[in-house]
Amino acid sequence: MNRRIVRICLSTAASIGLAVTLVANGTQDYVNDWDGEGDDAPAARVLLLSIDGLHKVDLERYVANNPTSNLAQLSGTARTYINASSSKPSDSFPGLLAMVTGGTPRSTGVYYDDGYDRSLAPANALPAPDPSCAGGARVQWKQNLDVLPFSFTTAIDPTKLPLDPGDGCTARVYPHRFPRVNNVFEVIKAAGGRTAWSDKHPAYEFLMGPSGTGVDDLYTPEITSPTAPATTNSFALTMAYDDMKVAAILNEIRGFDHSGSSYVGVPAVFGMNFQAVSVGQKLKVEQLTTAPLGLLAGGYLDANGTPSNGLQATLDHTDQSIGMMVSALREQNLFESTLIIISAKHGNSPIDPATLKSVNPSTISAIVNSVPPGLALLSADTGPIIWLKDQSTTAAVVAAFNDSIINGGNPARIDKILTGADLAAQFADPLVDSRAPDIILVPLPGTVYTTSGSKIADHGGFGEDDVHVALLVSNPSMPAKTIEDSVETRQIACTILKALSMSCNALMSEANEPSKALPHSNHQNAR
Repeated sequence: MNRRIVRICLSTAASIGLAVTLVANGTQDYVNDWDGEGDDAPAARVLLLSIDGLHKVDLERYVANNPTSNLAQLSGTARTYINASSSKPSDSFPGLLAMVTGGTPRSTGVYYDDGYDRSLAPANALPAPDPSCAGGARVQWKQNLDVLPFSFTTAIDPTKLPLDPGDGCTARVYPHRFPRVNNVFEVIKAAGGRTAWSDKHPAYEFLMGPSGTGVDDLYTPEITSPTAPATTNSFALTMAYDDMKVAAILNEIRGFDHSGSSYVGVPAVFGMNFQAVSVGQKLKVEQLTTAPLGLLAGGYLDANGTPSNGLQATLDHTDQSIGMMVSALREQNLFESTLIIISAKHGNSPIDPATLKSVNPSTISAIVNSVPPGLALLSADTGPIIWLKDQSTTAAVVAAFNDSIINGGNPARIDKILTGADLAAQFADPLVDSRAPDIILVPLPGTVYTTSGSKIADHGGFGEDDVHVALLVSNPSMPAKTIEDSVETRQIACTILKALSMSCNALMSEANEPSKALPHSNHQNAR
């Protein structure tokens, strides 16, 4: 390690109180001891990886069947949490926010990447003499915001952003202004640590947090392709897309920015999401006719989670990518001082292909719209979320759903209806909170709301397959332990801060939803 690298590592470590010693040869020697309570020693940095879609059973099966794999090697020095739940709803936006803010939608105010806010105005609303130009706005945080053409763009078109009536409908609401709480990137950066993240849409600018400055190096190439087949309609294209973000992580491990063009020092917290496994679960068959591996099939083969050849290919590719990161950490003498956390923003359902039932979302819309003035927004997928144009009609809409169940043959395949006091107790009161939905539907297992003939799974709901995700925390100093306690991915936020010798109290979500770090290796239910 040259003198410049030593100086940067020492500066970053000192700024956030890390237990790091620089030995005479210039490499970092990590302090591996335990305190009186059996907690893990602090780390110099945290690498967070979300393998979107990865269930507990996927990780378990892959490690058992591939004992020399990179995931198996990491599991050999890791705590594996076998009862981990992602956010509810299990969408990418609340899923990632849970990991980095410690909060659910109750704190963040974010229910979906396609939601509704009664206090905002649509992007095309114009300033008016009466500045109260609200009335409610659909708030989408995905490719709809991109600068065109959007092939791998990382830029947002501000004219597509919703407007804030509080500023007379002249101020655009950027994604980072939407979450109501801060995140670990902001906390760590404020303490002097460098931060970086890579994800699938420019709208992931939301990770900048309320400060707007939380991530030093944000790399968000758009996954949506302007040409057919779309990236997510191909296992091969999605794996190639993930490779772009893997290259960014490798550059950051070597101390450069994501592009590899400027030396900036290794981040104190960084990471990315993998998309290929999720596509491997959701896509019926490869649609790129020239795919190098052929026209593979996706999804699962049975209720036990046996992967298809397409899903297996995406699992193998993701494992190899993680191996490249581990190798890079070793090359830079950073592996022993890095805490690696692997989980998933969400699962995908159903696992059992025999239970799959596709329902057109218009089935739900028709029931809602039978009670005028009807629907403001529906986000369906596997857990329909409903915002109404007139909240006073909520009871009548619920009655319409109940009638469809009892007398109409249950065309929307509804198992439970969450509304009123029950919804307010879990999330927020929609009569008070501008973001809270009026109704959430819990469908019968196996239901996917889609018009696509190629989609065989999705996420967004509350069911087991949607939320029971993989979670492991790994470092070479750790013994292999299995933790049986029920935990939540939102505990990852406190775990990151604790690893860097920082307090979880710095997270704003703690005021509404107190959290704690994931149980350590000497926990009473560890085996």
